[in-house]
Amino acid sequence: MEHADRGRTVTSRIAIGPLVASTSFHNPAMLAKMATTVDEISGGRLILGLGAGWNETEYRAFGFPFDRRVARFAEAFTIIRTLVREGQIDFEGEFYSARDCELVPRPRPGGLRLMVGSMGDRMLALTAPHVDAWNAWYGWTGNRPEGVVPLREKVDAAATAAGREPSKIERTVTVLVRLPGASGGREYDAPPLEGTAEAIADGLRGYARQGIGHVQLVIDPITEASLEALAPVLENLDGRR
Repeated sequence: MEHADRGRTVTSRIAIGPLVASTSFHNPAMLAKMATTVDEISGGRLILGLGAGWNETEYRAFGFPFDRRVARFAEAFTIIRTLVREGQIDFEGEFYSARDCELVPRPRPGGLRLMVGSMGDRMLALTAPHVDAWNAWYGWTGNRPEGVVPLREKVDAAATAAGREPSKIERTVTVLVRLPGASGGREYDAPPLEGTAEAIADGLRGYARQGIGHVQLVIDPITEASLEALAPVLENLDGRR
C-alpha cells in the first residue's frame, strides 16, 4: 500500500536494505542493533545485505584495516546473525567481542532476512548455512541473464556443501538500466540494458528464466524522471509474466 502524505510517498510493502553493508565499517553488535530497529519500525521489510568490503581506497580513507577481511567478516557475521536471530550472544574473538550482549527489545520471531553479496569461495562457505538470499553485482554477470549461470552454480554447490537445499537461498542480482537523459560520458562495468519499455521488460524476464527471484535496478540517470520512465516497464511485466 502506498499513499501521499503531505508531499511524501508512504509505503508499507517496499523492501529496504543496504546493498551491501561492509561489516568492516561497523561494530557488528551495533550494526545488528540498528538493523533490528529498522526492521521493527518498517514492519519486517528490512533485508540486511552484508559483505566483507573490497574498496581499499575507502578503507584507507576512513582508517579501517584492509588485511584479513574474510577472517574479520567471519567473526562479525557470527555476532550479527546470532543477535538478529536469537537476540543474545557471548562472544570473544580475535577481532571483535560481544560479551553477554543482548538486544532489548528482542528481534521479531525468526529474525530479519540476511543476504550476502560475494562470490568468494570462503565467503560462500561461511554464509551459505545461514543466509536467506545472495546477491550479484551486474558487473559479475556482464549485465546479461546468461552471465548468471556460473554464479548460480557456485551458490548451488555452496548450499549443498552446507547441507541445505539450493532453492532455500534466493538468488538476486543488480541490473544496470540506462534511460533517456543518461550521461554519455559515464563508463559502465558492462553494457547497460536499454531501449523501449518492452525491450527492458523482456531483458528482465530473462533473469527470471535463470532462477533469479529479485532484481535491484541500478538506473542511469538517477532522477525522478527516470523512476517515472520505469513505470511502463513495470506495467509490461505485470501484463506479461
